[in-house]
Amino acid sequence: MEFETFKSETARLRVAYHHLGRAGLPKLVLLHGDCSSSLFYLPLMKQLEDEFEMVALDLRSFGETEPLPIDATRGMRDYSDDVDALMRALGWESFSLLGWSMGGGVAMQYAIDYSEKLESLVLVAPLSPYGFGGSYDADGKLYQPEGLASGAGTVTPLLINALRLGDRNFAITSIAQTYVRPGYQIPREEMELYIAGYLSTKLGEGLYPGDVVTAATWPFVQTGLSGVNNAMSPKYCRLDGIVDLPHKPPILWVRGDQDVIICDGSICDVAYLGKMGIIPGYPGERLYPPQPMLTQTRHVMDRYQENGGILHEVVLHSGHGPFLDSREAFVEELTRFFEVTGIL
Repeated sequence: MEFETFKSETARLRVAYHHLGRAGLPKLVLLHGDCSSSLFYLPLMKQLEDEFEMVALDLRSFGETEPLPIDATRGMRDYSDDVDALMRALGWESFSLLGWSMGGGVAMQYAIDYSEKLESLVLVAPLSPYGFGGSYDADGKLYQPEGLASGAGTVTPLLINALRLGDRNFAITSIAQTYVRPGYQIPREEMELYIAGYLSTKLGEGLYPGDVVTAATWPFVQTGLSGVNNAMSPKYCRLDGIVDLPHKPPILWVRGDQDVIICDGSICDVAYLGKMGIIPGYPGERLYPPQPMLTQTRHVMDRYQENGGILHEVVLHSGHGPFLDSREAFVEELTRFFEVTGIL
C-alpha cells in the first residue's frame, strides 16, 4: 500500500503527514494514538477518499515528524499547538478532527484551544479527560501526591526495550492482543503498516516515554516534567474544560466493546494491575482505586450535553482500534454522523 509522505515546515516544527482526497470535499484531520503513527490511518483514508479531503499527521515523538522534546507540564497543549501550526501552514481554516486514544486527548485539547475552527469532533477510544492513570472516581480525583502512579515511570521496561531494539515480534503481539479484538486476523499488508507505525515511536530525552521520577509510596513512581507519557498524566492533562466551550462542535464518540486499554479496568493502569496481583505490594482499593476511564469520559460527555452540546455514542464489536478491526461498521457510523450534522 503506497502513499506519499509529505513534510511541512511549520512555525513550531517540521511535521510529516499523509494527504488523500480531493480539494473541495469536507476536510478531516486524523490524529493517531500512543505507540502508533499516521500509518495506522492509511487503509481507512483509502476507503474514505471519495468523501473527504484528509490529512493524517505524525504527532511529535512518532513517525517522521521532527522529534522535538515535549513539555509535559502543558498536558496536551504542545500537541494541540503543533496541529494548529500544521493547519495554518496548509491553509485549513475549518475542518473536522478525529482523534484516537491519546489522539482523542489531543483532539479534546484542540477543541478547548481552537474550537472556533472545528466543524465536528470524532473521539475514537479517547484518552480519559482526566488523563491516564493516577486518578479515580468519575470526576477525576487525583492520587496524592499529585502525579503519583502516572507518567513515564508506569511504562513497562519490556516496551521500552522492544522499541529500542525495533522488535517486530513484540509489536505484532502487542497490536494483535490489544489494538484489535481477540481472534481478528489483520491482513498482512495492513499489519506491515501498523508494525512500522508502532516501531516509529521515538525514544529519548523529552520524547517517549519521558523522564522517570520515583516516589516514596506505592507504586514508587510519579509524573515527570517532559515526554509523551508524562504529558498524559492527570497532574497536567485536564480536559473537562471542553464542557464550557461557547462553541461546541457535535461529537461522535466511538469505542470498542473489547477494548482493554481505554476501559474501566485497563491493563495499562498500574492500580488495576496492582489489584489483579500483577504488580506486588498493592495497598488496596481504599487508597488506590483503579481509574474508571469510560466512566470518566461519560461523566464529561454527559456534562457536554447538559451544557448544550450534541453527542452521538457508538459501541462497535472491536478492540482498542475500531477502525482497524470493524472498519466497515466504523465507516458506516462515521458517514451517518457527518450526514446528520450536515457536513456530508
